[in-house]
Amino acid sequence: MRYYISDLHFYHESLNYQLDCRGFGDRTQMNEAMIRKWNDRVRPKDEVFILGDLSMGMGDATNEIVSRLSGKLYLIEGNHDRFLRDKHFNRERFEWIRPYAEIHDSGKKVILSHYPIFFYNRQYRRNKDGSDRTYMLYGHVHNSEDELLVDEFQEIIRSRTRVLHHEEEPRQLPCHMINCFCMYSDYTPLTLEEWIENDRARRGALHRDL
Repeated sequence: MRYYISDLHFYHESLNYQLDCRGFGDRTQMNEAMIRKWNDRVRPKDEVFILGDLSMGMGDATNEIVSRLSGKLYLIEGNHDRFLRDKHFNRERFEWIRPYAEIHDSGKKVILSHYPIFFYNRQYRRNKDGSDRTYMLYGHVHNSEDELLVDEFQEIIRSRTRVLHHEEEPRQLPCHMINCFCMYSDYTPLTLEEWIENDRARRGALHRDL
């Protein structure tokens, strides 16, 4: 199985009472809860793509965390991943570490970036049956005002934008940007299909509340 998750921020104590308001007693309690949620889901041969901001700890501290996480790990670099510059950090635990990646999953193209990309590669492409082919997975903005702006942008694109792309009639421009913020999945890595459904339900509820 392939899973995705973003912005775990291991060791980031202040997120329990600022920004995310995660509510754990301290960073140790938060770390242990997130490790438990991860390992309850991920098996050793599963692949997990982490979309940045894995840990606020430095090399040795982050090594200790990732040594306890099940699965094959892939990391998209986040702005808070300062451990990457620490000579004590062990990169061998990761299959690769990159600032950006494009992969395929279940017949879909997946764009991986820590930061949301509003016009991403192959956004226009569709499958032969007309279904959308490409999904942009991101993190960085947590559940913030910036995430509301991302949502607003997607609504504008989907409702107002038409494009002529190898077709006789202009068609609605696809826009599938999914925030894989760990709190949206209760700190549990999800598959692409699960994130698609999670995103659909979350944004739907958001619009009903407006």
